[in-house]
Amino acid sequence: MTEAGALIRLFPVPFRLIADDQQFRKWQWIRVLMEKSRDDHRPESHRIYIDKIECDTDPLPSGKEGWRCRMELLRKVPIHDDFAKAEHVRQRTDGSLAMVRPARILGLDIRPARNPEWTPEEPAKLTQMQRQSNLFPDEEETHRQVALLQKIPFDFYYRYECMVDDQRTVYCHKLVDWEVGALYRRLLKQHGAAGWEAPFREKYERQLPSRDLILLMGTMHRFPDQWLIISVICPPKLQPETPNQPGLF
Repeated sequence: MTEAGALIRLFPVPFRLIADDQQFRKWQWIRVLMEKSRDDHRPESHRIYIDKIECDTDPLPSGKEGWRCRMELLRKVPIHDDFAKAEHVRQRTDGSLAMVRPARILGLDIRPARNPEWTPEEPAKLTQMQRQSNLFPDEEETHRQVALLQKIPFDFYYRYECMVDDQRTVYCHKLVDWEVGALYRRLLKQHGAAGWEAPFREKYERQLPSRDLILLMGTMHRFPDQWLIISVICPPKLQPETPNQPGLF
């Protein structure tokens, strides 16, 4: 999100290969040189020059006051109470990013990926994308580092419902948040192939939905009418106010 409150998409960001002082974190302001993408016609898509990334010293804090600051920033962006409203905006403006606050998470579907291992074409495509900035002249080394990245052998889908005028509508969208993959790899390492799923479901079916869950959604480049959940934003729920206690996040 820009300081003005506009959602934008920046790529390519070969995060594992850029300098340590340019590896920004979630909720961290960065300053970048960018230009509108020539190959991606989605209005929010921009090409980033990763050698020009400048990061703030620290990310925005979490906790009660930290989330208060974060939500003040997010209030600049429309948050829809129904996915259909985001799709309506896309049809009217070609907008490809949106935020949706579902009424309830119904469940998490875990399905085997169609291709659980890298196809021969995928590492080459990733390598080409990562070399677009001309920072990595050693193609063999770049390709090797891409190959070391484990592909997630599962696809994850959130089933959720939205309520508008007492009308309930159920949706299902794929989760492609990088934190999903990071959690899978960590739990697989800790619990093995037979034990990772239970704590994974605990996180995405119980812990996150117990908060004020908001879905950051984006469309696919080749299929502009198909949406993905690209991030999950989970501030604490508002506490009920009492006469002697102010409301807090």
